[in-house]
Amino acid sequence: MPDDGMFCYEAGGAFLETRGLTKTYQVGRETVHALTDVDFAAQQGDFSVLNGPSGSGKTTFLNLISAIDRPTRGEVLIAGISTGTQTDAQLAALRRTTIGLVFQTFNLIPVLSAAENVEYPLLLQRLPRPERKLRVSTMLEEVGLGELARRRPNELSGGQRQRVAIARALVSQPRMVLADEPTANLDSETGRQVMELTRRLNEEHCVVFIVVTHDPAVAAYAKRRIGIRDGRLIEGMGDERPTAAS
Repeated sequence: MPDDGMFCYEAGGAFLETRGLTKTYQVGRETVHALTDVDFAAQQGDFSVLNGPSGSGKTTFLNLISAIDRPTRGEVLIAGISTGTQTDAQLAALRRTTIGLVFQTFNLIPVLSAAENVEYPLLLQRLPRPERKLRVSTMLEEVGLGELARRRPNELSGGQRQRVAIARALVSQPRMVLADEPTANLDSETGRQVMELTRRLNEEHCVVFIVVTHDPAVAAYAKRRIGIRDGRLIEGMGDERPTAAS
């Protein structure tokens, strides 16, 4: 992994910003307001945990800031560029090079080894083989799995599989990592270890980490704690008054 300076956003201002972010869905005759006028900003190196119950808008928010989905109204800016001005192909390239994703179900490819799973994003970037191998081995060592590189997912524990998923998210040297319920399928001790690893990587590499969860224990690892209720953000977790989280 490069040093912190290569990760930190140098142009000033927020690396991620949302302005009036709104998402509605039509379910039959009913309009569902998943997110409503959300303002949010994250600097390079931020570690934010969004905590809220099922149906509060967490996953919708994550899909919008990862450029997987498009808002009904408002905009998402990543490194100063509005995702609304980008084509689908440009957004796919943005996700490959700038955003790392960690899922609660790991999403590892079962027929590939740990090393091959971590290498997969680099194949999509068409990096030379020597650089791919160096990045993969370095990243697996960093998450404590260097000796398990050849094992397939079914030969790893849940915590080890989540570490592989984190390594895969970071190997492409993204500037932002988004995690959706990363401890949901782990026991409490393994979840603690994964969150401590995530926080350490955030501090060492100056990557924006945004973790979305319903688990209050995860919030202990955050630099910023943000509640989400009924499609609105609440800065500080204990504040019941909806505000712009910036």
